[in-house]
Amino acid sequence: MTPPPGWYRDPHAPHLERWWDGTAWTGHRRPPGGTPPPQTPAKGTPGRAKAVALVAAGAVLVAAIVTGAIVLGTGDEDGGSTTANTAPTTTTSSPAPSSPSPSPTPSEDPGRVVDQLNGITLPLPEGWVRPQYVAQDDVVMTTDGTYDCPGGIGLCRHGLVSTRTASAADGTSSEALAERDIEDAADLAYDEDLAGQRPFGGIESHQVVKSGQVAVAGRAGYFVRWRVRTAKGPGGYVQSLAFRSSVGSEAPVLVRFAFDAGPDGPPLSDMDEITRGIRAVGDAATGGGVGSSIGPEG
Repeated sequence: MTPPPGWYRDPHAPHLERWWDGTAWTGHRRPPGGTPPPQTPAKGTPGRAKAVALVAAGAVLVAAIVTGAIVLGTGDEDGGSTTANTAPTTTTSSPAPSSPSPSPTPSEDPGRVVDQLNGITLPLPEGWVRPQYVAQDDVVMTTDGTYDCPGGIGLCRHGLVSTRTASAADGTSSEALAERDIEDAADLAYDEDLAGQRPFGGIESHQVVKSGQVAVAGRAGYFVRWRVRTAKGPGGYVQSLAFRSSVGSEAPVLVRFAFDAGPDGPPLSDMDEITRGIRAVGDAATGGGVGSSIGPEG
């Protein structure tokens, strides 16, 4: 499941592309659609070329300082609105991620984002954008813009969606995966962020507002949605969605949603819209969503 060598969206500088050599990130970065793949310099490289390499390495260190944010959207279950929260600005190191996300190319649909590793694409609802300056390397979209976190620590976003390959043994059900993941998803979004800070003052309570089976890209899935109350700010809604990929080893995939619970965030209906619009890479027809026909788990 390791992605082949190529240019992918840099998880720590999403406005740039970074070269993945098939095993690890290299120090090569470029604007989207820029120069061709880097070439290994021949022995006896002149001193000027070595100096250029040193400058490029310095640029990599600078690019490792990024701004992080985690989001949640709006829309109460009774029809009211909710808002999404984000992790505050943080300073992170730049370890080589295990699942690089490819950056969009001019040939891609501007209304969708691609998770090449898990073999899926997701729709970009109105008000959502591809991630920029977000510390988490698995984020695939955020709401547009930022605001001061209620806890007075850094900047937050009202909504955030991330994808990851679940680390579970073969045979684990989608229901078990979603039930197990939801607490971690809530903690990262509203309790303690990647920098160990609490932009919302921590979680005070939560309740399950919805859960059940759902068809995702023609595969059987399961989701769990929590309403989270925080010490500061309106709190939010967190959802974990689990299903098996239809590509490669068909590993289980987790999609996390984090939406603020207030009038400034995205509506909860965006969670359902994104879920219904998840497709297998290269498939423009297969849909999903609550009430859709459900295929086998495996």
